Amino acid sequence: MPESLLDRFRITDQVAIVTGAGKGIGAATALMFAEAGADVVITARTLSDLEDVAQQVRARGRRALTLVGDVNDLDHLASLVAVTMAEFGRLDILVNNAGGTAPVPFAELRADHLTRALHFNVVAPFELSRLAAPHLLTGEGGAIVNISSMAGVKANRGMFGHSLTKAALNQLTKVLAAELAPRVRVNAVLPGAIETDALRRYLDTLPDAVREGMRDRTAMRRNGTPEDIAAAVLYLVSPASGWITGKLHEVDGSANPEILPRRIPDLGPGDL
Repeated sequence: MPESLLDRFRITDQVAIVTGAGKGIGAATALMFAEAGADVVITARTLSDLEDVAQQVRARGRRALTLVGDVNDLDHLASLVAVTMAEFGRLDILVNNAGGTAPVPFAELRADHLTRALHFNVVAPFELSRLAAPHLLTGEGGAIVNISSMAGVKANRGMFGHSLTKAALNQLTKVLAAELAPRVRVNAVLPGAIETDALRRYLDTLPDAVREGMRDRTAMRRNGTPEDIAAAVLYLVSPASGWITGKLHEVDGSANPEILPRRIPDLGPGDL
């Protein structure tokens, strides 16, 4: 019987590594992969978060392996790949989800902040991709998805380090795709405002008008959910997207660049 078109969205018996998988987008991605038939290796810094996600993966009938650690630690990344291969004997999918940078105004920005941001958002995803690549290249090939940000294609005040290093992650995606084609596909998802626990806690400290304003400045009239991003990631690692690589996929509800305005005054000579 010919393969169903819907079967092309399944990743049955594949093995995926997902970083930053204790909460939010990473957790939603791991669970969506399990529902699509994959086993998952999940890592984050908090064991209790990972155990909760792993329990939900197993409830969906798939295997879950948890490894506590910080992706900024390159030794942890090496262990992550080694343990995955020892436990499962294969690696098909890598999702570089862990990342982010606190917003720092340009006047307060220093080189060490940029160095840390570059390591977290670019060096760590590169290193894990490099370590995973020999295994992803075997068999029928594999897929990498980097979770970037709309900040990487827009330029707003107060987001210098985050915007700059996410833009670098976008370019990393494109050059990795060129280097690893045709056996490994590499794409990025650029989320907009996603209602993770962190964003929800932040918005809860602000007047209701702020959240309403965000919705008004978004064509889809709502903030995104982790599942919105996870669904895009599933598509990009599945056979359904088998002719797509090196692309930046904006998943932001078509939001205005100033979805959350920050009133940062113009700089003068004495501000630096």
